[in-house]
Formats: sequence, C-alpha cells, structure tokens
Amino acid sequence: MVSRAMAISLPARARACAANFRRLCRGTSKGAFVLQAQQQAPLHTIDSGVLVTEVKHHSAGMCLEVRKHTEDFSEAKFSPSHEQVCQSTSESVSTSLFCNEASYSDIDKAGSSLLRLREEVNGCMNEVASSTEVGNDISNVPSSWKWAIRERIWALLERENIAMHPLPVHHRIPNFKGAPTAALELANCPEFLSATCINVNPDVPQKQVRFLTLFGQKKLLVPQVKLVKGFFSEIEVSSLPKGGLANACSADGGAKYGKQLGIDAKLKVDLIVIGSVAVDPKTGARLGTGKGFEDLEYAMLREIGAIDDSTPVATTVHDRQLVDDIPTEELCAYDVPVDIICTPTQVIYTRTSLRKPEGICWEFISPQKLDEMQVLHQFRKQAELHTGEKLPLGPSEVHLPCAEKKEVPENSGNNARIFIWNLSRSTKWTDLKNHILSLGIEVEKVSIVRKGRYLPVARVLLREGTNVESAVQALDWTELGDMKIRVQMDSTSK
Repeated sequence: MVSRAMAISLPARARACAANFRRLCRGTSKGAFVLQAQQQAPLHTIDSGVLVTEVKHHSAGMCLEVRKHTEDFSEAKFSPSHEQVCQSTSESVSTSLFCNEASYSDIDKAGSSLLRLREEVNGCMNEVASSTEVGNDISNVPSSWKWAIRERIWALLERENIAMHPLPVHHRIPNFKGAPTAALELANCPEFLSATCINVNPDVPQKQVRFLTLFGQKKLLVPQVKLVKGFFSEIEVSSLPKGGLANACSADGGAKYGKQLGIDAKLKVDLIVIGSVAVDPKTGARLGTGKGFEDLEYAMLREIGAIDDSTPVATTVHDRQLVDDIPTEELCAYDVPVDIICTPTQVIYTRTSLRKPEGICWEFISPQKLDEMQVLHQFRKQAELHTGEKLPLGPSEVHLPCAEKKEVPENSGNNARIFIWNLSRSTKWTDLKNHILSLGIEVEKVSIVRKGRYLPVARVLLREGTNVESAVQALDWTELGDMKIRVQMDSTSK
C-alpha cells in the first residue's frame, strides 16, 4: 500500500492527481479509465505542467502514467483505499480532473467582478494597512500587527512570483500557483469525502474547491455577493443546466444557479472552507483581508444552527502563506481559527485550541456595516425580539490610510496584446480562449491567423488592467492539445 502523502517517485502534484482519481473512482462500476489530452479539455494542472495521460485500475492496484513538460515518463502503483472502489472491467471512458468544461469563459471574469465589488466596501475596513509602504505610524492602532503580517505575505507572494491573477494581490484573498492542487489535497481528506453539504468562500483560489464539491455530487453553499442583498445560495448538480457546472463554480454561480436562502433556512453544513492571507499551522490562527466577510459568514451560520463548534473549518493556501507569528492572545472574539490547512504539498491538522465564535459579535459591528448589510438588520431584529433587549453596536469606523497597492505597469490597459504561436492546426479560437481563462487571465478578444502551410498564430487582446508580463509568464510553455504554446508580448502595446 502506497501512502498518499509519503515519498514516491512522482512529483507532489501528480500524487494529488492520483489521490483525486481514487476519489472519482468511488461509487462507480467502471474499472478502467483512459484520460487523454483533448483540444477542448486539456488535462494539465494550471501551473505545474503535469499531464495525466492514462490511469488504470485493476485488482493489483492503480497504475498512473504521468507526462511532464520535459517529456519524461514515470509510473507508480496506487492501491485502492476504500471498500467501495470498483471491480476491474474492460470498459473505458474519458473524463477530466479539472473544471475545463465548455462555457468556461465567464468563470474568472465573474470572480474578478466579485472581488472588485468587495474592494468597494469601505465600511468593512476597521483596521489599516502597514505603515512600511506609506510612511504612516500606525503602531498605536488596534490590530496593526495584523496588517503588518498581511502586507508581508502579499509582498512575498508577488516578489517570489507565486501570486496568480487577479493581480495585484494586495487587499485580496490571494490566488496562488498550485491552488488547484491544494484543492485536490482537501478533496481527499476524510472531512471532505464524508460531507454532504460544504460551504465555500467565493474567492478565486477556492474555485477548484467549489468545482470538486459539485463534481462530487455534494451540496455547495456560497454566500451571496458581499452579503449586501442576501444571505446564502445553495447549489446542487441536479439543478444545473447541461454544461453549467463550470459556471456554477464561478464567483457569482450562486446568484445564477443557486437556490436563494433566508435566515430562517434549515441547514446542516458539514464542512466550512474559507480563504486566508496568512495562517499559523501550529495554532490554527488565521488572517483574512481585514474586511470581516469570512468571519461574518461563519457567525451567521452559527446563528441559524447550521454549524456548531465541532464543524471543521478548512483553508487552502500556498506553503509561503504559513506563518508562526500570529499572537493568539491578540485575536478578537470574532476571529475564526482553522482545523485543516491544505497546501499544494501537504495537509496539516492544526488541532486548534482556539475558541470559535458562537454567533455574531454585535459589539464589533459598526453602524456603517449594519447599514450596508440588510441581512445583519434581519439577524439583529430577530435577536432583539427573542431577548427583548436592544443589542449593542461597535464604534463608528475610522478610515485611516491604507497601504499603497502595487501600481499597474505601463504595459497594461485596453491595448495590452500578446502573440501566441506553435498552435495546432486544428485549434479553434474558443479552445485558446478557454485555455487562457483557465489560467485566470482575462481576455477581450482572441483572433487566430492561418496562412498556408504555416502553423496558426493568435493575437490576444487582454482585459484592461491586466499585467501583460505576468500573463506571458503564466501562458508560455503551457500545453494546449498536443502542443506547447509559445507566447510573447506585442511590442506595439502601449
């Protein structure tokens, strides 16, 4: 028996693919699977370049063949680890480990839209950014240490080219290289496998978690945009239109395809998944963006009885987001600790002893936040009717100078263009566009030029504000169909 997380000859991301394949095998009668690269659904991870070409399951175990960009091949045996794993048959089917379905074009577009909306919520900023970038002394501001850690992690992810689109990552739950692999690690955890209803945050790095939740025939619970106009949405695969799975796991998938829930909904959530800026693997202490969305979402689910103190809380982050300097004695009553941390290389059970909030901490809710979120008014009215007492409110918010965000380079904007060549003759513009979008890069237009015996060349107009250099780096040498595409910046871009 080969352990999922122990050292074997395959790279970590390949092990994650194999682990997820074991997950997909359960509950089916098909024993032999053949996974092949298809032009419309290339089976590579977004950043690792690992391409699964064949997986076979038989009585002796599971054989996984992996091809990397270097064209070398490796094999490893994986023994079944679940009593429901299927018996060997000669039947074969094609499938994909990633959400590269048709209708992928709106996923990251919607995600970026949601994040832009979130950034407009000034009322959710009770704290300030670190003074190291703006020269302001905020040492006497409550929770200034949180911003020092956030700014350090945001800067580190960008400096080491770990950050992925959307950029810059400052004031966001950062997207990172290996986010899909971290999601696969989580999907192989017992807490995920046994769950029937999972709540997942709407941020870009957790997109693959949302996809795997729906792909696993589980109920997906997502908060409505900023909790301003509503509460939560519940999505089930059975209610989705044909080809709607990829769009349903987008940031606004709940609004499009989900059942809108009110605060009187009867729910039982088995697992909470939240995004993080930084997290301590020893204590489970976690920092978000400072806007309080994840903490409020957790508190509201506690208020309606959908979760309790035993409900596990998981987060997916890059290994470089792990820290050891979050002072637990400085945490607030509303801060939500995590039980499970999944990175592209490991799964950590924190066994946290930190207390989780039992509901909404009204003494920290500012009048501005109460005015912005209608659902908070509903919870407050319900609580006051139940207790017969007027609930307290926190102080008004003071908006102090925020840390300076990374400037968008000059080579970005409406005229930011790139050229892509070494394309297969059969490549369609829709195939290329979906491939670019799958890497989190937003595009306005894709044009493919075909001339005689030469391979086609594409010219791509990127969305305004896109970092062209980062887009080129993310796309170059990725596989589309059976070709490794090459990318360069259009020298005429302004």
